[in-house]
Amino acid sequence: MIMDKSIEVVVLLLSFLSIAAFNFILCSGDPKVVCIERERQALLSFKKGLTDPSNRLSSWAGDEDCCTWTGVGCNNITGHVVELNLGNPYSDSYDSGESEAYVRSKLGGDINPSLLELKHLNYLDLSLNDFGGTPIPDFFGLLRGLRYLNLTKAGFSGRIPHQLGNLSSLRYLSLTKDFDLYVDDLGWLSHLSSLKYLDMSGIDLHKSVDWLQVVNMLPSLSELHLSYCRLYNFPQSLGYVNFTSLAVLDLSQNLFNYTIPNWLFNLSHSLLHLDLSYNFLQGQISDAIGNLKSLQFLDLSQNLYIEGRIPSNIWNLCNLHVLDLSLNNFSREIGSVGNLSGCIGKSLESLDLSSNQLTGHIPIWLGHLQYLKHLNLHSNSLYGSIPSSLGNISSLIDFKLSYNQLNGTLPESLWQLSHLEVLEIGSNFLGGIITDTHFTKLSKLKTLDMSLNSFVFKVNSNWIPPFQLVYIGMGSCILGPRFPSWIRMQSSLFYLDFSEARISDTVPSWFWLLASHISDINLSNNQIHGEISNIMLKSQTIDLSSNFFKGRLPHLSPNVTVLRLSKNSISGPLSSLLCEKMNEQKNLEILDLSENLLSGELPQCLMYWQSLTLLDLGSNNLFGKIPSSVGSLTFLTSLHLRNNSFFGDLPPSLQNCTYLEFIDLGENKLSGNIPIWIGEKITNLKALRLRSNIFNGNIPLQICHLTSLLVLDLANNLLSGAIPHCLDNISMMATRQILDHDPFDHSYGYGDYEENLILITKGRESEYKRILRFVRSIDLSSNNLSGVIPSEISSLSTFNFLNLSHNHLEGKIPEKIGGMKLLESLDLSRNHLSGEIPQSMSNLTFLDHLNLSYNNFSGRIPLGTQLQSFSALSYIGNLELCGTPLLTICTKNEESGGVTPVSDNDEESEMIWFYISMGPGFVVGFWGVCGVLFFKKTWRYAYFRFLEDKIDQLYVTAVIKLAWLKRKLKNQVGG
Repeated sequence: MIMDKSIEVVVLLLSFLSIAAFNFILCSGDPKVVCIERERQALLSFKKGLTDPSNRLSSWAGDEDCCTWTGVGCNNITGHVVELNLGNPYSDSYDSGESEAYVRSKLGGDINPSLLELKHLNYLDLSLNDFGGTPIPDFFGLLRGLRYLNLTKAGFSGRIPHQLGNLSSLRYLSLTKDFDLYVDDLGWLSHLSSLKYLDMSGIDLHKSVDWLQVVNMLPSLSELHLSYCRLYNFPQSLGYVNFTSLAVLDLSQNLFNYTIPNWLFNLSHSLLHLDLSYNFLQGQISDAIGNLKSLQFLDLSQNLYIEGRIPSNIWNLCNLHVLDLSLNNFSREIGSVGNLSGCIGKSLESLDLSSNQLTGHIPIWLGHLQYLKHLNLHSNSLYGSIPSSLGNISSLIDFKLSYNQLNGTLPESLWQLSHLEVLEIGSNFLGGIITDTHFTKLSKLKTLDMSLNSFVFKVNSNWIPPFQLVYIGMGSCILGPRFPSWIRMQSSLFYLDFSEARISDTVPSWFWLLASHISDINLSNNQIHGEISNIMLKSQTIDLSSNFFKGRLPHLSPNVTVLRLSKNSISGPLSSLLCEKMNEQKNLEILDLSENLLSGELPQCLMYWQSLTLLDLGSNNLFGKIPSSVGSLTFLTSLHLRNNSFFGDLPPSLQNCTYLEFIDLGENKLSGNIPIWIGEKITNLKALRLRSNIFNGNIPLQICHLTSLLVLDLANNLLSGAIPHCLDNISMMATRQILDHDPFDHSYGYGDYEENLILITKGRESEYKRILRFVRSIDLSSNNLSGVIPSEISSLSTFNFLNLSHNHLEGKIPEKIGGMKLLESLDLSRNHLSGEIPQSMSNLTFLDHLNLSYNNFSGRIPLGTQLQSFSALSYIGNLELCGTPLLTICTKNEESGGVTPVSDNDEESEMIWFYISMGPGFVVGFWGVCGVLFFKKTWRYAYFRFLEDKIDQLYVTAVIKLAWLKRKLKNQVGG
């Protein structure tokens, strides 16, 4: 938060004005005056009720003058106790966690009513202590002389007593951040007419629908903090604004879903700080915001629904230091956001317009904001080049343009920003050659993110950078072929991304020593080679996947939470990694060793890795039974063991892994029945892939209990019996439900692991990653299933892929199969199905792959553009099937059962209707296609290219057919 000195002075004066006179008296009296005995005894009684782990109140003892005790302040003229400053002397900073000293220094216990003997007490601070969830004492309301009351994070709970409304002299009241405190009626607050500072952030005020009317009765109020109070009522009108002295208003993190009310803009002369962030405010920002001439801080970020344009007169707020409009829905061209006619450039230090939908070029006038220190435009739709004028902002510290569509090279002026600490331009279309001379003046740089661009780094091998980076993001930039040696001197490094950097070198030995101090390392998708058998990996997250590393598995420190070594040439047993130092605490959550050369069995010592949430050992040379120890991984959500040589039954202990969402055990030699506990115990499954094993028996009905299932692949086994009729219970396949969390991405640190599955869809093998969340698929092909296709399957309306081929199914295709509107691939081939193809199948407009071959279908293929678009191979092997695209001409099957040719009258009638519809069809077709081609240039080019391709195909087909006909005639003549 950026505020100039004038704000700090104002806030301090307003907050502590009430104790200024007291401090004067406290320091200018008779030093021989001692405290009143009655008050000293009251303090001793108060101490008896307290717990004091750090012995903070050790001076409160004996016959000593209580005015000399820690935290006690007396009036030096009268000797009366006027101050109790017992707030925790240590900070509760969450950046480094609660320090041991802070926790140890918390007072607790009971608050003795003996405090009422302190008749002249005007300052009471019990903040940052822990009174164990006890209520705020009602008798605090009898301390009539209080001007300052601070109970911030003091561990109180329950209802805030109405008696606090009796403290008519109170100037400062802070009850913030005790999340178990609540107010059922805020009326008592209106009696505190002298109140200047009020902070009730974190208090549950959702029952106080009249909160604004109450606060409006406090004419002296200068600071109001009601952040995270569960407020939802944000009155749009206020007859008379009474709190005209209000300088700071913080209503962030509430539940407001209204537009910004106009009464706020009447605080035009007093308001310095306005924070409405993290709400659900909506609509456009009124032009009246330009009335807030004194405003220095404006935060409307994270509302999501504020939309439209940013008012141009916002740039006339000449005193504004901070403007944060990030994470909203502004969608105009950024060039229309402001212009040089405004005076905001005279004071603005921080501008954040990130995560909106702003478009257009970055305006040149931004370079004239000469005092700007923080500029954040990331995650918009900005395009074009970065203007050189931005290099004129010599005070710039943070510069963020990531996740846009910017192109071109970086302007030379950008490298002159000597105060720059953060440079984030990743995920654009920028490029060019970067040399060591570009960084000469960037000695203060801490964060450098240039990833997902096309930069080429050409620096001297002996270059020593002038900076000490904390964050390096250079993924997809060309750094190779040599391993960048310049990072050797980066001793403060926390994050390193050199993925897809075209490095084809060995990792130098010094790097692993440096890596032990780096939290997140990503060297994936390079051609890095060498052995890592004797390396001790200590980073929290490590991604070395898709390289040429070989040898045995490395050693792991307990700090490691993510290890990705997939797609390398790592060999040897798993025990060298999993069974080392089994008495040590393991924190590993994601382990991906897929597509290597690992061999041997999966060891029982897997039980010591109970923090694992994802285990991927697919495509190795592992064998043996899946050990029972896998059931010890009770937090496991994803298990991939595909394409190995595991055999035997599934271990019953696996049912203990109730959080499992992905099971892929395909391409092994597993046998036995599919256990019923899969549907009874592991009810959160999103994907079950057991294809290409030796499972036998029936498909258990308990499969239908998996209501969240997206992918069921049991193909190529020895399963028998009928297809369960209850498949329509799998509700996720029937509706596009929104998941309560995203199971497809395992986020960690600065990265994430995307779930993937190998599926046979549309007749070919495909790997699904990013779009896996949208897939709905059942594959039961190549088994011994019998019976009919359940009609209930037709209700799976959001289904994409269905494969029941190579079984012994009989009966008809369900009549309502056309209800599966999103079906893209349907394979029912090589069964014993019969009857006519349902007419409803012509409604499957998304169908891209169809195979009904080698069944006993009969009758006409239903007319419709969809079913006629497939080749004859989709219907081959059905001798009684006729109609396009087959060459067999259909005959009419009359009620008598006889088969007669189509009559001339029928044919004539059809021809009449054909000619009648020809005229309108021609008009609609001509202007629907040709009209668009006439006005749309790009479509016209694409259309004629398409015609050329089709003409070429027709020509080749004609030549081949003609050659075939000639050969046939020649053979007949020769015969």
